[in-house]
Amino acid sequence: MKNHFELFQMPVMFEIDAQQLDAAYREVQGRVHPDKFVTATDAEKRVAMQWATRANEGYQTLKNPLKRAMYLCEMNGVDLAAESNATMPTAFLMQQIEWREALDEARDTKNQSALEQLENELIQKRSDLITAVTQHLNAAQYNDAGEQIRQLMFVEKFGDEVGRVFELLEA
Repeated sequence: MKNHFELFQMPVMFEIDAQQLDAAYREVQGRVHPDKFVTATDAEKRVAMQWATRANEGYQTLKNPLKRAMYLCEMNGVDLAAESNATMPTAFLMQQIEWREALDEARDTKNQSALEQLENELIQKRSDLITAVTQHLNAAQYNDAGEQIRQLMFVEKFGDEVGRVFELLEA
């Protein structure tokens, strides 16, 4: 079975051409879309549906930088086990505590500007992590990339929490 990169005839690397991915996705979908198999046998319809589903999953994985990085690590034998592997550098753990305290205070005091400042810090941290992940993956340093990816996963999830607090304050 082809991996996502092979499915879309893309080079196996973190930095990809988004337009090339979009075009390749449309081309694959055009070949396997269920509408093209209306008069086919049930078996052919099932196979087409499986390929269409696989194309959708592959596209969603490759177009998202975090998912793409995770996929590359997993392809290269790095088990990110994010749920069971919470090992992170002490400095990052301390940063998490500071961010949580800042979020709690901003929510409790309904301080929109403090929340915006926190969001800006997260945007910068996400950018820094994406840069580090890119460098590690380009150098085939998958274990090092994995550590950065686990941090990025936290930043993404925490960013969602910040977004929910924004919604609460605006309601």
